[in-house]
Amino acid sequence: MAEVQERLEAEELQQSLREAQELLRGKRMGELRAQLERMHPADIAHILEALPPEERLALWGLVKADRDGEILVEVSEAVRESLIASMDKSELVAAAETLEADELADIAGDLPPAVIEEVVRSLSAEEREQLRAALSFPEGSVGALMDFEYVTVREDVTLEAATRYLRRLDQLPSHTDQLFVVDRAEILKGTLPLARLIVSDLDRQVREVLVGEHLSLHPEDGAEDAASAFERYDLVSAPVLDATGKLIGRLTVDAVVDYIRQRSAESQLAEGGLSQEEDIFAPVADSFRNRWAWLAVNLVTAFVASRVIGVFEGAIAQLVALATLMPIVAGIGGNSGNQTTTMIVRALALGQIQGGTWMKLLAKEIGVALLNGVVWGSLLGGIAYALYGSVALGGVMALAMMLNLVLAAITGVGIPWLRVRFNRDPAAGSSVLLTAVTDSGGFFIFLGLATLFLV
Repeated sequence: MAEVQERLEAEELQQSLREAQELLRGKRMGELRAQLERMHPADIAHILEALPPEERLALWGLVKADRDGEILVEVSEAVRESLIASMDKSELVAAAETLEADELADIAGDLPPAVIEEVVRSLSAEEREQLRAALSFPEGSVGALMDFEYVTVREDVTLEAATRYLRRLDQLPSHTDQLFVVDRAEILKGTLPLARLIVSDLDRQVREVLVGEHLSLHPEDGAEDAASAFERYDLVSAPVLDATGKLIGRLTVDAVVDYIRQRSAESQLAEGGLSQEEDIFAPVADSFRNRWAWLAVNLVTAFVASRVIGVFEGAIAQLVALATLMPIVAGIGGNSGNQTTTMIVRALALGQIQGGTWMKLLAKEIGVALLNGVVWGSLLGGIAYALYGSVALGGVMALAMMLNLVLAAITGVGIPWLRVRFNRDPAAGSSVLLTAVTDSGGFFIFLGLATLFLV
């Protein structure tokens, strides 16, 4: 059902994108402005990301000024930079002033310093403190993701009083599934789920029905650990406490989901050798700067692979079948190694790998490689014998396949381990490095064995 819903939403977004482009090209700006007013900021952000620069800026100019801020929060960082570059200082200040402290912290790094200074001056003392707190925590921490909108009650009031208090609010903060019970010093005493508030006798006091045991987070905690806790316990929100137990914020499931998606996107980009997210319509020079580093690495590794083949030119000249078979050994080794690396990187993201388990993982992956080597090596050896009528060639093919799969397993575990050891992203460039090792190693193993036993 969830998959069907996602497909329907994707089709609706594509339809909205087509309609927006038709209205832009037909210069029917009034209709397009009315359509934008009915759309959610996240949907407008999606359309902006999918438009070429000229059409993007034309559509951006039709967005109501009081919605600029919430849309800037939703768009990708690369597209946000292009939108901010098109706005003057007064427009940026007006957009930023519509945001909450935690939202402003999300885009503060992309705003000019002069804009931030002016916005900060317009904030209340409490909001300035919240913004300072949000900016003080490193990216990837709970403190960087938490928000400051939540509802608190005292434990010595009745549920009826708590209910009256809620009714006086204009609206509850988004994703409010529980109230936080605090004392006069804002020390958290427990939580009061809304479900329990609704079904309990209103004459009872909050202390009688609160949940004393609760998951609490600290701003220094890692966001990945918090995301695992949200998944494990099916949480909607969780309190964030300082070292003294004082409630300073909360973490909500929407922030966690956004973080998970961002990390997933970053991991995919890193595996492909991209240093950062890229606007698909970015200028050629910007895209070049984003991509050149790992392409240079790939060029070097490709040259190494070609030199390995060059060493065995004599063997290839004597037995042409080697030229047709060696890509198979390298290709399957690369695929096997990518499977291992993908599994390791995912396990690292979920916090499933500890310092003492790396050798066990390596032993397990070598075992899998040996089993695959026996099965697929035997199959390919048989095919090589059937094609060329040489038992020795079939044996070399089978042995080379097994050895390259073992090499792929060692490399698939070793690359993430080394990058973690040196505090680097384990996914960054992993596919480039792995392919380099399995290609060069596969060619060397296969051609080396062929030289020993066939030529």
